[in-house]
Amino acid sequence: MGKTYERIDGRLRTFIEAQPLFFTATAPLAGDGTVNLSPKGLTGCFAVLDELTVAYLDFAGSNAETIAHLRENGRITLMWCAFQGPPNIVRVHGRGEPVFRDDPRFAELLTHFPDIDPTAHGLRAVIVVSAELIRDTCGYAVPFMAYESDRDLHGKRFAREDDASLSAYFTKKEHIASSIDGLPGLPLPLPPSTV
Repeated sequence: MGKTYERIDGRLRTFIEAQPLFFTATAPLAGDGTVNLSPKGLTGCFAVLDELTVAYLDFAGSNAETIAHLRENGRITLMWCAFQGPPNIVRVHGRGEPVFRDDPRFAELLTHFPDIDPTAHGLRAVIVVSAELIRDTCGYAVPFMAYESDRDLHGKRFAREDDASLSAYFTKKEHIASSIDGLPGLPLPLPPSTV
């Protein structure tokens, strides 16, 4: 049923790059802390950087739980599941890091996402994940569902923001600068972009 992989390549890489949706899971170190599970979409926001490293664009939203958890402990799991075609679930367990807009690595990382305009989505960071365990499982109970298209609402909402207004938006949100559990989240004011 399940198999462990040494690297993200071949059929495995093709599968995860073809999925229009993936999920991220993180948690704080505290045993009573809030576990976070987030869906991620938008065509072009995910990239395989090499056989053991993946990345995705972290866009504006109403919280920053993933960023806060990664800043505290780095633990993250990414999951893809087949909603069409043969059943399959792939998980990448690893260590993640938010690379913020003022980081010297930021501009080079953005070159891995040529099919998306990050400025239209209030880009906050690039999340880089180093894989420690790569596994797949059957996915026999995952239903068939058809992908129609990306929603355009996120781009429409955040395309009108500049750095100052985006920082003001984030400052008004309760769980951007700190997580639900009070961990440091997104650095505010929003760092200026290096691109």
